[in-house]
Amino acid sequence: MNWFNYYGLVIMAIIMIPNVVYAFTHRNDTSKSIQNKPLTIAEQIGRYGCFILMIFNIPYTYFNFWFDYALIVYLSVNGGLLLAYLAFWIICRKQNGKLKALSLSVIPSCVFLFSGIVLAYIPLIVFAVIFAIAHITLSYKNAVIPTKNAS
Repeated sequence: MNWFNYYGLVIMAIIMIPNVVYAFTHRNDTSKSIQNKPLTIAEQIGRYGCFILMIFNIPYTYFNFWFDYALIVYLSVNGGLLLAYLAFWIICRKQNGKLKALSLSVIPSCVFLFSGIVLAYIPLIVFAVIFAIAHITLSYKNAVIPTKNAS
């Protein structure tokens, strides 16, 4: 891989499928969510940093696959994580709760962090950690917001 990571582009496209479907099916959704501006900003910085760095390799900041058969490991583990992500999305798509929130936030965080580690790509690791902390925290807090009908 030089400056462009085709595998990363495919991984990002697969991760985006549930997000695009959700955006189209919940256009008018005005559900309550946690309003934590610093955490939301950190999540967005981490998210877009990961998106960009999964696809584009910045010269002198990544070391490519650093062990034998790393490409096979990279594709196998990320493929398994993506299958799990899509499976949880299909299983939990019509419900809300901690399982959905955690599975759909932890799995992409693992994809980004694992990819950064296998590629020895320090900026991706940094953005993945920022994204993971903020995204998992916000997702969990949004999942446990009491609803109006709850006793």
